[in-house]
Amino acid sequence: MTTHTADPRTTERPTLAPETSATQLRRVARIAGASYLLMFVLAIVANFVAIEGLVVEGDPLATTANIADSPGLLRAGILAFLVIVLLDITLAWALQVVFRSVNRDLSIVMAWFRLAYSVMLGVALVFLVQALTLATTASPSIDAQAAQTVQAIDSFQTTWQLGLSLFGVHLVLLGVLVAKSRFAPRVLGYVLAFAGLAYAADTVARLALPDYSTVSGLFLVLVAVPSMVGEGWLGVWLLTTRRLPGR
Repeated sequence: MTTHTADPRTTERPTLAPETSATQLRRVARIAGASYLLMFVLAIVANFVAIEGLVVEGDPLATTANIADSPGLLRAGILAFLVIVLLDITLAWALQVVFRSVNRDLSIVMAWFRLAYSVMLGVALVFLVQALTLATTASPSIDAQAAQTVQAIDSFQTTWQLGLSLFGVHLVLLGVLVAKSRFAPRVLGYVLAFAGLAYAADTVARLALPDYSTVSGLFLVLVAVPSMVGEGWLGVWLLTTRRLPGR
């Protein structure tokens, strides 16, 4: 009786060479690092140049006049925020790929929280577009127009702030993955986790404290410093590291 044995060349799954897999992983890390650094530039344009350059706290008429006089600046800010949303989606994918070898399930949850934040920021942009439309459309009542414009900007800020609480959870989970990995600096993970906790605490304080303005400066420092250090460090590390796991 003749027995037939399967040809191992036809039954075994092809595998990538270790160096090829490592190269692909480094390519994903470079995409993530470049996205981080580009996001920093766009955030400066969107938030500090466009929004803070046009909004005058406590003066709806001046805010509306600034937007009506410089609508292109607000449009540039909206466009910058839109690109940031796309970069956040890219980062959610790239970071999950880079750190899934540490804990696959946790990396997926981490990515989903960043995606959820991206959705919230995208929704917030609708209010910013509404503010632009209101400020640049002729109205019989200047006071009513100004009030509606500022209300739309406040809705943008509130929605974005709520989204940042989700972003904070993302950073905490990302920090855990970085700290537990054997290829990324452990201290970087701690800084990212602290930044995430600061984001979440800031959102809770805004909602719970009636006199939040009295502690806003403190929370600005607690959020901005670890976030800029941690995410900037992560972006540079992703661009330059060669210590990544390979199959």
